[in-house]
Amino acid sequence: MRAAKKFRHGKIEHFSAASTPTHHETKPKFMKTLKSLFCLFALAGVVLLPSPLPAKDSPGLSLARQLNQAFIEVADKVSPSVVVIRVAHKPGKSGWMSGDTDNPFFDFLPKQFREQFEEEMQKRRERSNRQPRRPREPVFDGQGSGIIIREDGYILTNRHVVDEADKIKVRLKDGTEYDAEVRGVDAQSDVAVLKIKATGLPALKFADSAKTRVGEFAIAIGAPFSLDYSVTFGHVSAKGRHVLDSRQMMDQDFIQTDANINPGNSGGPLVNIDGEIIGINTLIRGMNSGIGFAIPANLAREVADKLISDGRYARSWLGVGILGLREYAEFQNLVKDVKDGVVVRQIDPAGPAAKSDLKPSDIITAVDGRPVATAQELKNEVRAKKIGQPITLDVVRANKPMKIKVSTGEYPDELTPVVNKTTKEEEQFDLGLTVKTLTRELAEEYSAKLPEDKQGVIITAVEEDGPAARKGIKPGDIITEVNQKKIASTKQFRDALKQADAKKGVIVSLVSDGVSKFEVLRNSTD
Repeated sequence: MRAAKKFRHGKIEHFSAASTPTHHETKPKFMKTLKSLFCLFALAGVVLLPSPLPAKDSPGLSLARQLNQAFIEVADKVSPSVVVIRVAHKPGKSGWMSGDTDNPFFDFLPKQFREQFEEEMQKRRERSNRQPRRPREPVFDGQGSGIIIREDGYILTNRHVVDEADKIKVRLKDGTEYDAEVRGVDAQSDVAVLKIKATGLPALKFADSAKTRVGEFAIAIGAPFSLDYSVTFGHVSAKGRHVLDSRQMMDQDFIQTDANINPGNSGGPLVNIDGEIIGINTLIRGMNSGIGFAIPANLAREVADKLISDGRYARSWLGVGILGLREYAEFQNLVKDVKDGVVVRQIDPAGPAAKSDLKPSDIITAVDGRPVATAQELKNEVRAKKIGQPITLDVVRANKPMKIKVSTGEYPDELTPVVNKTTKEEEQFDLGLTVKTLTRELAEEYSAKLPEDKQGVIITAVEEDGPAARKGIKPGDIITEVNQKKIASTKQFRDALKQADAKKGVIVSLVSDGVSKFEVLRNSTD
């Protein structure tokens, strides 16, 4: 009899007629095993079916992810080396952005901002004139950015960030804050170095900005509008930009970038994709214009090293007003067989070139055999020479080539404060004042009466509670002699202090409100 199968409640039952033989005793065990395997495979089919593989990124998307990660890594690497700088200004001052119209960067602000700053400056002057002089708590009314460049506490920033500072505080990424002092400033390059008492800091590495290429990525990190550690990125838009009037005599070789920088970014780093400094963010042309400028890393490093070692940066100069031949189209049309060079437009009667055979309208084509085609290239070549070093200029005059020897001189930096200049080699004074070479315009600005010979240095700022302030010396006073020797420039003033005895003090002859007098000033550290 044929065996039959019956399905009941999902189970398979085997049965046969009563006459069916039952000698296959292993069959029920086999069916149970088969049943178990069937259930196991069914379960495995549910659990072990392979899930769909994620779609593979396209080459473009994969590249974008890598670039995204690169920017994240740069921000993580650089930010700990960036600092926020807070500045409390001296009485009657509130930084370059509060109306210092003599500052070359002032003209780059939007018109409405300039008007607001001028109005605020006038109000501050009026309040300062009405209020009696008295000790006060510092008001931190200025802010900028800076870069840790040495592990032992040296900070690089812009001069205009700390200009006229009374107190300076530096805040690190972890929130730690330090008092800072100005180690030195350089007005021409707008570079300043600060010092804080700290060690083991994460110093940022300089790139060789000469190898920086137009078009490469540029990342800016700083504190724009008090928004600390903001990161923006763009590209290097151009190099070798000269953006201010040549009469400002600035050492200009700016890197242009479209990385978004704003007030507060000043002094912060512009870095490459490797997280190395390619520039120091310095100024912008208008707001949200995508046009910003940075001091090249090579110049900033050169100046900073000298400020750290010597407290000042002494640069060689020739004392000539110059313009690239290609920028002077009218003159170029009158010149034969000269395509590149630098035109001498004027010669400073007090400069080194005045003692040479150089003349206005000469075209300088090389310095010691190295070709120069722009004003900045000529400045760079001369700046690299030792002060007093004779150099040979290749010159074209009236279409005739010739060689002219000139001995370089020291550039008279009129904006160097006479503070924080102590070095290991020599002890100098900290008189707590800032001076400029006297001019009729400065005398009028400070309502000062000129001395008979119209020579001296005029005091433009006095540090509160410093040696000069304690003697009643004030801005607008004119120093005519140091230790009974006449002076006529800031350089002569500094040189006279070098020869003085810091412990005994120095005799300073002044004209104050038209009255001649003298005071003995001693170093504030004595």
